[in-house]
Amino acid sequence: MTKDVILDTTPPQLQNLNALTKIMDSRFRIPGTNIRFGLDFLIGLVPYAGDIVSFLMSSGLVLVMVRHGASGMVVGKMLWNVFLDTTVGSIPVLGDIFDLQYKANRRNYYLLKEHYEEGRHTGSIWPVLIGVLLVLIAMFVLMLWLIWKLVDLTFGWIAS
Repeated sequence: MTKDVILDTTPPQLQNLNALTKIMDSRFRIPGTNIRFGLDFLIGLVPYAGDIVSFLMSSGLVLVMVRHGASGMVVGKMLWNVFLDTTVGSIPVLGDIFDLQYKANRRNYYLLKEHYEEGRHTGSIWPVLIGVLLVLIAMFVLMLWLIWKLVDLTFGWIAS
């Protein structure tokens, strides 16, 4: 039984966010299975560009969650989820399989919901700063790698 099937006790302030993360991570089902996926998975099927768009959308959701009162500790955990989803998700085929299971946006929603309802996950701002730094470094490395590959494919300058 997944968390989505359990009686929905979503606070009214978080209902739109709940709906949006469902669309991103679990809106559709593969017929004959219990495997659910969303727009995040579909967008991620487009090599590299899809992963960047997915990263931007997930980061935008984190910003919305911050506006709903997520603490520094919660945001740090959320950024870790986005970082992991982006880096592993960028690996061809393996990343797509990972995206079907990990569902970073739903994980982030549940972190916010726990924080909002139960006052859990409180903490300092340092995880947020470290998380932002890690995400920025990862995206920089990913962009360098992508540029390297594009130059190699276009001009054949780099020996593979």
